[in-house]
Amino acid sequence: MAAFRTFLRSGHAPTLGAAFLYFAFSCCIWVLNGALAPFISEAYQLTAAQKGLMLSIPIMAGALMRFPLGLLSQYIGRKNATLVEMALIAVAMSYGYFMVDGYDDLLAMGVLLGIAGASFGVAMSLGSGWYPPKYKGLAMGLVGAGNVGTAVSVLVAPPLAQWLGWQSVYAIAAAAIAVPMGVMIVFAKEPPDVGRHTGLRDHVACLFEKDGWAFSLLYAVTFGGFIGLTTFLPTYYHDQFGVSKVAAGQLTMLAAFMGAAVRVVGGALSDRWGGVNALTTVLGVVTVSLLLIGPANGSIALTTLLLVICFAGLGAGNGALFQLVPLRWPAATAVAGSMIGEIGALGGGAVPNLMGLSKQTAGTYAWGFVAFAGFALVMLGVLRVMQRRWTSTWATDGGRAHVVDESTSPATSPATSPATPHPITAPLSPVLPPLPLAGEGRGEGLPGSRPATAPIPSQLPLPLAGEGGGEGLHFPQERAA
Repeated sequence: MAAFRTFLRSGHAPTLGAAFLYFAFSCCIWVLNGALAPFISEAYQLTAAQKGLMLSIPIMAGALMRFPLGLLSQYIGRKNATLVEMALIAVAMSYGYFMVDGYDDLLAMGVLLGIAGASFGVAMSLGSGWYPPKYKGLAMGLVGAGNVGTAVSVLVAPPLAQWLGWQSVYAIAAAAIAVPMGVMIVFAKEPPDVGRHTGLRDHVACLFEKDGWAFSLLYAVTFGGFIGLTTFLPTYYHDQFGVSKVAAGQLTMLAAFMGAAVRVVGGALSDRWGGVNALTTVLGVVTVSLLLIGPANGSIALTTLLLVICFAGLGAGNGALFQLVPLRWPAATAVAGSMIGEIGALGGGAVPNLMGLSKQTAGTYAWGFVAFAGFALVMLGVLRVMQRRWTSTWATDGGRAHVVDESTSPATSPATSPATPHPITAPLSPVLPPLPLAGEGRGEGLPGSRPATAPIPSQLPLPLAGEGGGEGLHFPQERAA
């Protein structure tokens, strides 16, 4: 507890709390059509494929809107960007209440719900911006726990829809968004960690590397599976087992809450055990549990148990993957994490479509679960292949961070890129020309080399005779004799 108080005092706790609340409300509204899907489907007599498309659009729209919102935050500030977004959410909810009157209107409403799904990057940056580097991971984990809003949505929205009508839930959401807006205005402060403005090229830079695609597709399994299944499960429970619309939401809540709660635990376990090891276990658990759901679809209790286990794996995988991102891209963590998050969310948009098409073409949802399990298994294979290079460059065995010897001076332990050997352990290049030593006058090797009495250029700090250990390149023993 004392350590947690120290963490809170190291930054601005009210801003952290405001960011969490903003992200939680955004997640709640993002999956609202999923929570209301049994009511909407009954009202418009939708086919399985139509349900899948309706539920996919908010997820994909939210993923695509993350970059524009992040770009806006660079110019008007993160706090102001959240306020603009929440105002737009209120407008979108008003459209849902007054204007939705058919399936086409529902698809348009799905695009507007995507506004709420754009909040991830700005919420993370705002909540962690006041904290020093050693606490940023914890701050981001606490803000990320706001995806518990998805569980709140599937728990609260169905009873409200049964009581007041499903379109009235949009009106309630439009009024409720005033709560995080008020908290943001009163308590949050713009963080001081203002970096340079980044454009689209910077934003997608990690996708020009194999690692960027590997991380993005892994996140499409973990976060994409989490948000996609959370959106579709109310429909699945209602159609598959014939439970009431409210009960379908309650059963979905059990799995969604588990996934949100375990995310923080997954990050902590990865710090100790290694992110690659954690992801390996997660993908195995997810694959097996999804494959078993098909044969178990006659038992609601066994299906729910398997889904809770699956969501625990998905949540832990979200935390494990983002433990690895700052190790792989230490100088561009925010930009890389944002792009990876977008691709992962786009992957989530495919899940409801996949489930709906499985039901409509094969008459069962089982093949949708099998297909997603196959994707998870493929990514497990990719992870096992990629880990050989990862653990020999920017991470240690299992995907842990390199341990820095604090007794070593900064001058002899400069930060290096993941693929660059440490300058102390790197051998001298065999083609390096002779270097002048003290008393040798003007050297013959390097162009423009100076007498030993002149200052050595700062970009090539070399030891002079009699000065002890230099702080740059170290000569082999026989050369220094």
